[in-house]
Amino acid sequence: MRRASLRLRLALAGALVLILTLIAAQIGLSILFNRHAERAIAAELSDRSDFLIAAVEAGADGSLTLPSPPTDPAYERPYSGRYWAVASDAESWTSRSLWDFTLTLPAAPPPGEDAILTLPGPQDTSLLALDRSVIRSTAQGDRTLRITVALDRARIDAARAAFEAEMLPWLAALGLLLLAAGAVQIVVGLAPLATLGRRLGDLTSGREDRIGDSVPVEIAPLARQIDALLEARAQEIDRSRRRAADLAHGLKTPLQALLGEAQRLRSQGRNDEADGVETVVHSIRKQVDRELARATIAGSAASVRADVARAVEGVVAVLRRTPAGAALDWRIDAPAQHFARIDSADLTEALGALVENAVTHARACVTLTVARSGPHIHVTIRDDGPGMPSDQIARLRQRGQRLDTSGEGSGLGLSIADEIAVSAGGDLIIKDTGQGLAVTLVLAALPEA
Repeated sequence: MRRASLRLRLALAGALVLILTLIAAQIGLSILFNRHAERAIAAELSDRSDFLIAAVEAGADGSLTLPSPPTDPAYERPYSGRYWAVASDAESWTSRSLWDFTLTLPAAPPPGEDAILTLPGPQDTSLLALDRSVIRSTAQGDRTLRITVALDRARIDAARAAFEAEMLPWLAALGLLLLAAGAVQIVVGLAPLATLGRRLGDLTSGREDRIGDSVPVEIAPLARQIDALLEARAQEIDRSRRRAADLAHGLKTPLQALLGEAQRLRSQGRNDEADGVETVVHSIRKQVDRELARATIAGSAASVRADVARAVEGVVAVLRRTPAGAALDWRIDAPAQHFARIDSADLTEALGALVENAVTHARACVTLTVARSGPHIHVTIRDDGPGMPSDQIARLRQRGQRLDTSGEGSGLGLSIADEIAVSAGGDLIIKDTGQGLAVTLVLAALPEA
């Protein structure tokens, strides 16, 4: 099952939280605006109520009159959305805007207190009303006045809708800004993982053998665990190499003794028995050599590197001094600054086997070329010898097979070179060119130093 990336998960989670936050912000700001508008209108209604209280006059007989009602045209136009009503125990006055509608009021608030009410209004409207009771002194005693001033809530709703319409572009712009900030936060937050990836890349390329402590605190435990695993692996490889070396040295004396026994048998004229012992000894020695080579290349971790040109020069310098090598024409094209992901000793061993095979079969010339092709380095060894049929090449590529069973020969060396190449993430390509044999060692390339 394909899993989404950590970056995508964080982006989706951030986007979801942002959307929910913006929705909550819009709802919250709308509620705050509505409350603010209601308080502002309540203050306006309170001022209108004060005007009405002041406009009520008391007569000498104790009666109350309203000779100068508010002159605002809105209170004169029927169902205009602005209304007022004043009532006492004997008199009542209403704005002309109420026309034939009577406000339905609850119980009056205590004198000196204001009540903010939502009342049904004319034509199925909803009114925001301020209801107030006051005591008015007259010649006949105190009288109670109830003053109610109302405004159609549709005006508040319209103002809120206009506010929300103006608020949406700003919220959208804020959302985009927060999305950009979230993207930056994700990049910065995941940067330590990129650092860890680069350190692992350094391990792979051989520039480092451990991750080390130069990583952020949050991923330092992971880095320490990886380093501990690398250390444990290195120690296990070292122990395996030592055990293989001990095995080889332990078998050397018994094998030499068996060869001595074969010579004794041959001196007695028992040649068949001597040949049998020598065959067994050579087979055991070949297997020991193979296991030693495997133990060696098992330690070729991804954190090693080899200078290919230097390894080629070293191998050629040695084989040129041999009697067979001194008689050949050597053509070398090995540019510097080509590095491969392989242990230097393993590369030297593989090249030694391949070049020695070319020297053995060449008539007059051996050619070595080093070239980089994409992520690989190709080291090609050509000789002008008799070449090799395709069926024999196929047999030679089978590990453990060799074509010359008479003694020490090239089959085992080429097989070991193949194992070294494969263990290092490369390959060994053998071709008959018609004018000799061409063997190409393909290795994983590393950045130039």
